[in-house]
Amino acid sequence: MKIRGVRLPPFARTTTFRLSAFYVLLTLLYSATLMGFVYSTTVGYWRADNRTRIDAEIDSLVLAYNDGGLSRVSQSLFERAAAPQRYFLYQLQTPSGIKLSGDLSGMPEAIRPGEVEFEIDVRRPGGNEFTLEVAGKMVNLGTEAQLLVGYDVSAQGVMTQRITNTIYLAGGAGLIITIIGGIWISRLVARRAQQLVDTTEQVMAGDLTARAKTAGTDDEFDRLAERLNAMLERLQALVKASRHTGDAIAHDLRSPLSRMRNRLEHALSQPDPNRTANEVIEDTITEVDGVLATFNAILRLSRLDAQTEMRMERTDVSELVEEMADLFEPAAEFEGLQFESDASRAAQVLGDREMIAQALSNLIDNAIKYTPEGGAIRVSARRADDNMVELMVKDTGFGIPESERERAKQRFVRMDDARTLPGSGLGLALVDAVAMVHRGEFQLLDGDGPPERPGLKAVLRLPRA
Repeated sequence: MKIRGVRLPPFARTTTFRLSAFYVLLTLLYSATLMGFVYSTTVGYWRADNRTRIDAEIDSLVLAYNDGGLSRVSQSLFERAAAPQRYFLYQLQTPSGIKLSGDLSGMPEAIRPGEVEFEIDVRRPGGNEFTLEVAGKMVNLGTEAQLLVGYDVSAQGVMTQRITNTIYLAGGAGLIITIIGGIWISRLVARRAQQLVDTTEQVMAGDLTARAKTAGTDDEFDRLAERLNAMLERLQALVKASRHTGDAIAHDLRSPLSRMRNRLEHALSQPDPNRTANEVIEDTITEVDGVLATFNAILRLSRLDAQTEMRMERTDVSELVEEMADLFEPAAEFEGLQFESDASRAAQVLGDREMIAQALSNLIDNAIKYTPEGGAIRVSARRADDNMVELMVKDTGFGIPESERERAKQRFVRMDDARTLPGSGLGLALVDAVAMVHRGEFQLLDGDGPPERPGLKAVLRLPRA
């Protein structure tokens, strides 16, 4: 934005500055209206009141002239001059300016009938002269004389001047204050907005650790900065996971692919008479299934991140618990584990049934894999007091140390004691992603066992429908 070839500073090119300028104009308009009202209710009122009184006084003296001529007018002026309190000044003179009676002398010769304002020098009884400011009205009394009725506006003139000066002073001060305030406010807002711009530019330059500063005022800029920081935290986590995914996939798939290649190469070069080709193919298919399971888990996580193919519907998670119990109870008993389920009725959420079922399946599968023989697993669903539904899978295994629980939710992360077991390290990451897309929460807590073997309590909390 330029004005006559001059480029305005950055703060003056912002929306906040234009809004502040508009605010200044509104303030000035309000101030001008207020001052005009004050002026009209003081000076304007005095002048209007004086005109009304003068017109009434002139009407009274004209009526006296119509009744008794100049002698009656002179008598009326004499009576008014003798009154203890006087408001008006009178002058009765011939059309040529010769004074017949009245209070004034040395009137300007240019005075003509109508509303008049003039100044004359008057000598006080003590001899001092002063300037008398007179405002009034002059009328013709036939062709014989002219009558002036006026009043001393010296005191009112002083007050009028003071009011006028005050209005000008207040208007000027108000203009300066509003301009300075508008500039200060616009620069303050522009500076806070620029901080957000700087943060986004740092992120665009590759610094994913940059975060927007908050002023601690909990205003809209603080809330915007908090939301931006939350978004950047999520973005950093996704980018970190994406960078880690390639290495993790290569690491996790290298072993099964190497085994498949070695097995097939060995079968070709040194056939084992004790194994048929079908057995070799079956083992290879098992390895391929494991690789495909890893890729399927990655695809599910990608769909969760993109929130595609989601079917949000009213889902009774108590039914899901019963279905999962029927599905996994035989597997748990085969491993020598006690399996229990408890699902309260009317535990409903608004979500994708398939995703929630997959998350619950992952938790139960982990519990079966990592609980030693003779242990117990309990699956439950209940309505919490904070308008949430809790899906819980509790086992009597060794659990996960508190310091490792957040790390265990990351993709391709496996605990040391789980590396010998089949898996891809994506099960808990998928559960955490399901919780996030449903605006819920995934918690890993200690079970009810002793300190040396506390067990693990995995809780998936989802908003109640």
